[in-house]
Amino acid sequence: MARVTVEDCILKVPNRFELVLLAAQRARNISRGEALTLDRDNDKNPVVALREIAEGTVDLGGLEADLVKSLQRAPEPEPAEEEVLDLIATDENIFGVMDVNEQLPADGTQIEEMSPEDIEAAIAAELGGGGRR
Repeated sequence: MARVTVEDCILKVPNRFELVLLAAQRARNISRGEALTLDRDNDKNPVVALREIAEGTVDLGGLEADLVKSLQRAPEPEPAEEEVLDLIATDENIFGVMDVNEQLPADGTQIEEMSPEDIEAAIAAELGGGGRR
């Protein structure tokens, strides 16, 4: 069989850049142990990948999905088992049925509402300013 050229593959994948990406992904898949769809004929993996694309013996949609999956930054999370979910702390487990946004003082007393003037005076007193200016 004659050596495959890019022109042979352009009929199947018109964009040369996409062709390079797909052929590289197929070559990686072959090196990982995927079965060949053609005889090797002493060719290296990239040439076999191009020959497979030119002959149409490889699924381009599946190859594109493999390529997208390999280029994703974060791996897909594995589904957690029920036992693991029981161990994960939830707001209700930590805080009971209390609303997380509510904050109670450590001594159990209720928080009273302060007016903006009272807040300003408290800040000034804390900073040592004494009072208003």
